[in-house]
Amino acid sequence: MPEENTVPGGGEIARMFAAAVRRDPTRPLLTWYDDASGDRTELSGTTLDNWVEKTANLLVDGSGLGEGDRAGVLLPPHWQSAAVLLGCWTAGVEVATAPGPVDVLFAAADRVGEAEAWPAGDRYALGLAPLALPLRDVPAGWQDYVIAVRAFGDVYGAYPRGSADWTAADPFDLKPGDRVLIDASTRPDPREWLLAPLAAGASIVLCGNLDRAKLAGRIESEQVTRDLS
Repeated sequence: MPEENTVPGGGEIARMFAAAVRRDPTRPLLTWYDDASGDRTELSGTTLDNWVEKTANLLVDGSGLGEGDRAGVLLPPHWQSAAVLLGCWTAGVEVATAPGPVDVLFAAADRVGEAEAWPAGDRYALGLAPLALPLRDVPAGWQDYVIAVRAFGDVYGAYPRGSADWTAADPFDLKPGDRVLIDASTRPDPREWLLAPLAAGASIVLCGNLDRAKLAGRIESEQVTRDLS
């Protein structure tokens, strides 16, 4: 098993995500709400896959990384975080969430001050803004992820070979076709808010700054079958 704060990249996760997309490429696979900003972003399997493959190409062609390299990820649950994480795993790059040397670092704009604990090569900042708007001010020594990633192709074919290191544990007993509502503040581990639903064949309604007064209406409008808030 991997270390608690590391998920190795490899073919198993890439194949699991590809299977999730293939079930119905046009259906909503990940829907993001931010009740503080009013943002709602819905990504079909095809749309999320586009971001994932661009991210994998950014890592491989842009940063020269591949299997066995490490990415630091300082990101909260968010649809852009899903693209970064799945892009890393698709490229065979390990994801580390504990400080230490890494080959590339992705950080929310409000966490770039933590970078000293993460010696890294390339560094990408994410504003996590509605409509994937770019940062107004890019910190010195960083690139804006949403600008950088768009320069790369949306087809990635060199999937990693290995990966018996990661097991798709499902602590929630999800079923194929489930529509799962997740409170981002209580499920920060991507193995819970991202990998477990995708591995089970479920789709995700991910809620940041969840306003519980809106919960009942959201469960109804999004046809939620499992409430993990």
